[in-house]
Amino acid sequence: MRALLPLRAVLFLLLLAPASLARDRDKVAVRTILRSEHPGQWTHTLHVTGQVACVLRFDQPVNPAKTRMLDWEGRFEPLLAGGNKVVVEPLHDLGGDERIPLVVTLADGSEVSFLLAPPSPEEQFTDQQVNVFEDRESYNAVLSSLYDALGRERVLKEENERLRKEETSEDHALAALLATGASTQTPFIEKLRWSFQEADADVEVVAFSGKTKAAVVFHIKNHDPGQPWRLTKVHAFSASSGEPRTVAVKANRASIVPGGSGSVAIVADKSAFMDKGGPGQLVLEIFRHDGLRQAYVMLDHRLVRK
Repeated sequence: MRALLPLRAVLFLLLLAPASLARDRDKVAVRTILRSEHPGQWTHTLHVTGQVACVLRFDQPVNPAKTRMLDWEGRFEPLLAGGNKVVVEPLHDLGGDERIPLVVTLADGSEVSFLLAPPSPEEQFTDQQVNVFEDRESYNAVLSSLYDALGRERVLKEENERLRKEETSEDHALAALLATGASTQTPFIEKLRWSFQEADADVEVVAFSGKTKAAVVFHIKNHDPGQPWRLTKVHAFSASSGEPRTVAVKANRASIVPGGSGSVAIVADKSAFMDKGGPGQLVLEIFRHDGLRQAYVMLDHRLVRK
């Protein structure tokens, strides 16, 4: 059982808790499969997430009577097939080794086989819509492939812009020092430490106060025997309005091997605490490799010194 926070800590760290049931569902994907490009590949993998519908869209009508999913009872909503679409929706997340076969029969009698699987730990995306085309020269196939290419180009541009900004960002430089344990080389003052334990991870949180800035460092020890721990996303938003806020995030390693330890540092400028009515509280959430929220904190604006 976790001990209660001392009263003085509440002045700065208003809320800290593990929250493994909360899931980051932002990573959804629309992609295209061109069957003519993969004549020897009879089975395609679809990455599905609990309570998120995946729509399969074909370039010809499907045959609902001959479209089937195996061993789906208790795992999926009943299969929906009609027109040129098939909809699958898991009732809950699939286990890491679960694979559910799906065979879609088209109007011309051809069959397309799929395996329904959970998102991969490396990419962590959920298929929201998959366009399946036979004729790569058709209008719909060309248009869908173009959208795929534009989407990949946009992601690359955003990543390059993010890296460019980090190279010249003072907050990212401070976060990098904190993540590597060099807090004495920063202007921050440690205010409190707090820790909690879960079955697969120990988490210690250190809150820092700084001039016009505040910071938090998550020290994580990975107890999962078979899965590296990896940070996938940080959400920062106003506690009162829910509006997103910009913060600097740095991790001291790309992933934490089973039995290993690592740190994630977050630096927030005073502007991240400002609401319309004045300074307020800032909520920070960290999401890990399996899409679950590892922890969240709500920081008081008084951590930011004038």
